[in-house]
Amino acid sequence: MNGRERILACLAGRPTDGLPRMPITMMFAGDLIGQPYARYARDYRVLVEGQLRTAEMFDFDYVSCISDPAREAADCGATIEYFDNQPPAIVESQALLADKSRLRSLCVPDPTAGGRMLDRVRAAELFRQQVGGEKLIEGWVEGPCAEAADLRGINTLMVDFMDDMQFVQDLFEFTLQMGLRFARAQVDAGCDLIGVGDAAASLISKRIYEQTVWPYEQRLVTGIQQMGAKVRLHICGRTTHILPAMGRLGADIVDIDFMASLADARAAMGKDQVLAGNLDPVRAVRQGTPDSIHQALAECHRQAGARYIVAAGCELPRDTPNENVRAMVAFAQSATPL
Repeated sequence: MNGRERILACLAGRPTDGLPRMPITMMFAGDLIGQPYARYARDYRVLVEGQLRTAEMFDFDYVSCISDPAREAADCGATIEYFDNQPPAIVESQALLADKSRLRSLCVPDPTAGGRMLDRVRAAELFRQQVGGEKLIEGWVEGPCAEAADLRGINTLMVDFMDDMQFVQDLFEFTLQMGLRFARAQVDAGCDLIGVGDAAASLISKRIYEQTVWPYEQRLVTGIQQMGAKVRLHICGRTTHILPAMGRLGADIVDIDFMASLADARAAMGKDQVLAGNLDPVRAVRQGTPDSIHQALAECHRQAGARYIVAAGCELPRDTPNENVRAMVAFAQSATPL
C-alpha cells in the first residue's frame, strides 16, 4: 500500500496497513535541502524538491504545495514583505482593503495569470509528474476568514464583525469565490486534496463563527469536493468552542491543534470524522524524544480512535531533530487502527 492509497483508504473507512502520516513541513523541508526559505516560497521547483526529499527521507504519505498564506493576497495587489529565510508576510499597516470601498472594484485574480498563485499551481503539476499515484498531492487555499483578515487586516476585521456585518459578508463572498477558483486550478493541475487554512476563525466567538464564517467555509468545502478533491480543514489555535460546527462542515480531514483536545473533537464530531493531530509542535515534537513522542501519539490515537492521521497540531518547527520526525512515522507504521 503506497502513501496515496493509505490516505484514501483511511478516508473511505477501509482497512490500512498502519496509520497515515501527514505532518506539515515547510521551513523544515527548505532547510533539509539547504535552501533559504525565500526561494522555497517563491520558486515551485525548490518547494517540490524539498517536499519530495522530506517525503522520501521520512516516508511520509503525501507532499504539499503549502508555503505561506500570502499567495492570494499578493495576486490581489496586497503589500507583501519578503525575507531571506522566513515566510513572506502581509503588511497589515498597509492593508489592501484599509478603505472598505476598494472591495467594490476588486476582481478575483486568475490563478494561472503569472502571479504567486500560478507558482503553487505549477508545484502541483510537477508533483503529478514526479509522484502522481504514489503520494497524495495536497494543494492549499486560505479560508474565507483568514483571507479576509489578510486583505482587510486582522485587527480591523475583528472590529468589522461588530460594526459592519454586511461588509464582512461581502468580503467573505469575495474570498470564497477566490478560494474556489484557486482550488479549481490546483485540482486541475493534479491535487488530490486541498487544505483550507482558516486560522483567524479560531479568534471569534462561537456565535459569530456559526452565523457568519461557517456558511462560507461550508460552501468552500462542498465546492472543492464537487471538483472531485478531498478537503483538509486546518484551523490553528484554540477551537474547542467551535468543534461541533467544524465537524458539520463535512471536511474529509479535520486537523486539531494542540490547544484543543482530540477527545473533545471526537465527541463533538462523531465516530466517522477523520481527525489529524494534535501534538504540540514545539514542546512535544521539537523538544521531545522518540520515546515521549511515541507515548504522546499513543494517547492521541486512543483519544481519536480508529479514523486518525498522524500529524502535529500545526507545522513542524524547522529545527526539529530528524529522529523525532522518524519517531512519528515509526509510530504510524506500527500502530494498528483501532
